[in-house]
Amino acid sequence: MGAVSSPLEGIRVLDLGRHQAGPRCAQVLARLGAEVIKIERLGGEETRTHGPWANGQSAYFVQYNSGKKSIAMDLRKDKAKGILRDLVKVSDVFLQNFRPGTINKMGFGYDALYELNPRIIMVNVSAYGQFGPYKERIGYDPIGQAMSGIMMVTGEEGMPPMRAGVPIIDRTTALHAAIGTLAALREREISGEGQTIDVCLADTGYSYTEIPITAYAGGGELPKRGESAAPPSGAYPCKDGWVLISAGDQHQWPRVCRALGRPEWMEDDRFTERHNRSENGDAVDGAVRQVLADMTMQEGIEHFTAHDVTAAPVNTIAQAADDPHPWERRALVEVPDPIAGKINVSGDFWHFSRTPAVVGPTPMPGEHTDELLTGLLDYTPEQLDELRAEQVLG
Repeated sequence: MGAVSSPLEGIRVLDLGRHQAGPRCAQVLARLGAEVIKIERLGGEETRTHGPWANGQSAYFVQYNSGKKSIAMDLRKDKAKGILRDLVKVSDVFLQNFRPGTINKMGFGYDALYELNPRIIMVNVSAYGQFGPYKERIGYDPIGQAMSGIMMVTGEEGMPPMRAGVPIIDRTTALHAAIGTLAALREREISGEGQTIDVCLADTGYSYTEIPITAYAGGGELPKRGESAAPPSGAYPCKDGWVLISAGDQHQWPRVCRALGRPEWMEDDRFTERHNRSENGDAVDGAVRQVLADMTMQEGIEHFTAHDVTAAPVNTIAQAADDPHPWERRALVEVPDPIAGKINVSGDFWHFSRTPAVVGPTPMPGEHTDELLTGLLDYTPEQLDELRAEQVLG
């Protein structure tokens, strides 16, 4: 086999996703080198208008759609559906995150896709799944945090339910979908046929609370909010902010004792075992606070790191943006942008040694329509003009 320049070179993905979880899956595949064609409504997907903004560009939209190509068309019209059918014939993956049943009504359920291309892999992303007790309901990221119990184990006892400040459910669902797609592509090499994938936000939520749910289902044990399994574990205040200390594992305890200036605690029965430290957590937490009280964040991190204890800054967004880590590691990458001029987008999370990730700019609505329809489907310029006159294409 010949060499390739990226891991998914030669794979074509049709992305009918909207909002976050679906488009983010397709964007991950784009980063891995797949050609991802975003099928947008005329004028572009609605999240192009979602804030916050960076120099006039949606900081929201670029994180889910950079590196893709765009075709804008009105899928309510038969000629647009005909174009999509032709694209299915020459593609590997068909991704959608409409409400269950909608894609069938549009004429693009798996049976229809299979007739067009038996090798097509259909990725279905939804709130509650294509089957199950709540499949008819709609939902966004917070439903996964709410129904799985995440919001009731986050924060401290007595607080109202608390959701994460970032879309953890959407992002992880997108990764589940991308992993499933990669596995289906591998299986297709053996069977020669595609298949469907069904991932949902609710399932993802339960993937986060699987440990406490297992403990409850197996013995009735319920977690307490804000309670650490073994201190020190959590955010501790210092002179100019907060520092995370996470050192509950047994092998770190002697290091913690030395960092706290309490070497005698290594032989103290209150702390020698993990469960004992949990029962006597106030003493441990108090000692950590005492050490950090007169230190800056940087001094605190250096102190605990020097003792080989896990420590990290609890950054504000501004501090996180100024940290060199995401820029040196290319977790965030600056790319050209048709609106902002340049913008930062999520970058390379894999660092392949031979076939690097592909990070590209965000397309304008329908930017690649002519390129794709003439290059892939042999449409003529006259046909495209006619389709635009009929408002089939943008």
